[in-house]
Amino acid sequence: MTLRLFCSAANAGRFKSSNLPGLGNKITFIKSHLHKRQLTSGSGGTTDDNLKSIFEKLKNTRLINSALEVPHESDIVIIGGGAIGMSSAFWMKQNNPAGYSVTLIEKDPTYSKASTTLSVGGIRQQFGLKENIQMSLFSAEFFRRIKEHLSVLSLDPPDVCFNHQGYLFLATKEGEQQLKENYETQISLGAKVDYMSRDQLKLKFPWMNVDDVEAGCYGIQNEGWFDPWLLLASLKVKAASLGVNLVTGEVVGFETEATKINSPVTQSYEQRPLLRSVKVKTPNGKVHDLKFAMVLNCAGAWSSEIAKMAGIGVEKEGPLSFALPVEPRLRYVYVFHCPDGPGLQTPMLIDPSGVYVRREGLGGMYVCGASPPQGEPEPDPNQTVADEEFFKNHIWPALARRVPAFECLKLTGSWCGHYDYNYFDGNLIIGNHPYHRNFFMATGCTGHGIQHSPAIGHAIMEYMLRDDYVTIDLSRMSFDRIMDGGKLMEPLIV
Repeated sequence: MTLRLFCSAANAGRFKSSNLPGLGNKITFIKSHLHKRQLTSGSGGTTDDNLKSIFEKLKNTRLINSALEVPHESDIVIIGGGAIGMSSAFWMKQNNPAGYSVTLIEKDPTYSKASTTLSVGGIRQQFGLKENIQMSLFSAEFFRRIKEHLSVLSLDPPDVCFNHQGYLFLATKEGEQQLKENYETQISLGAKVDYMSRDQLKLKFPWMNVDDVEAGCYGIQNEGWFDPWLLLASLKVKAASLGVNLVTGEVVGFETEATKINSPVTQSYEQRPLLRSVKVKTPNGKVHDLKFAMVLNCAGAWSSEIAKMAGIGVEKEGPLSFALPVEPRLRYVYVFHCPDGPGLQTPMLIDPSGVYVRREGLGGMYVCGASPPQGEPEPDPNQTVADEEFFKNHIWPALARRVPAFECLKLTGSWCGHYDYNYFDGNLIIGNHPYHRNFFMATGCTGHGIQHSPAIGHAIMEYMLRDDYVTIDLSRMSFDRIMDGGKLMEPLIV
């Protein structure tokens, strides 16, 4: 409760920005730069004393300003102020503080429904796709050096309360081959993971029933969990200190203007509408036009709604007939107490049934959850309370089967949040739209956006400002694959 009070209060204010420069030649340059793109088909916690100290400094700093208005123009507009949007804003200004004006729009400064703040905050290297593994390694290094990245003068260095504890993926005979293939990909990219036989698992985790388990994969470095609230707050304060304009408002539409674009198909110039401004409705009910050169959609579970406002997925044929395949899918998280549980020795355990569990603190508390079993209906995304029957009928039996001590536990709390679920292939969609080339997106992470947010923000910064991925090549994760029908499946979605 203390954390929520702190974060709500810390986010209630607006941050001052530096004077917004006119766009002038920068918009002309960026527009001409964009036109060169080819159209292709192809948790810890924190103490009360620490919170009071941080909040007092936040109150006294000049960063907070409750009266920031929507600017008339901005080189780059970011829609969505969760971890990915805030990370993107941070990296863009960190890369060139005076080079571009950046405005971030968030409709709910309390983050009451944000996937970021409702996440359990895990990070793992154990994925099947190389891009996801590389992003995890980048993010782990970011967390290791977070004080260098996000410190702000006159404030205490940021601390996201990182708990270093490995993920443990278990596999039955049916899943052993896939686990082995994933492991080989992971170690080839530098991940620190151990492949363990049933006997090795029994020796290291004697409290666990492994009778039906053939093998496991255990992260020995760069894995664990952190406090999502503190990550978001640290990114927000740092972004504001660099001059990002943080605006409270809701995007309600876009405006276009006719522009001549060189078509790679006809090898001639053709008239095409260019997204030129976004309409922002502020809490006082006024609607403002905000002109931009580039816009980045980081609206998470609701990013497809933003895409539709831009005309994406509304036509019957052509590039604009393909919708952004992202929707909100509800996931339940449960907290239980088990004083006789494995305690400190508990990894982030991923059962073959899909149930996950990890410890929470040192007092016999645990956090757990699971996606609905394959073939069962999804929960109503508008639901606001976790379903206790799902815990009793699906999660608890799996927990007790795997960890006999969990037969005796007490459910003490629960909450629910949304995945930005990519129903096409379950993976990140990043880059610009092939028709609206100044409309960029970073969404559809399907549950692992919080852990990859430092890497995603850095990657989209490179792509938008340098026209290429430099650090991690995410070109396979572009929107083009939606149009081509080429799925990029991730075998390890929790």
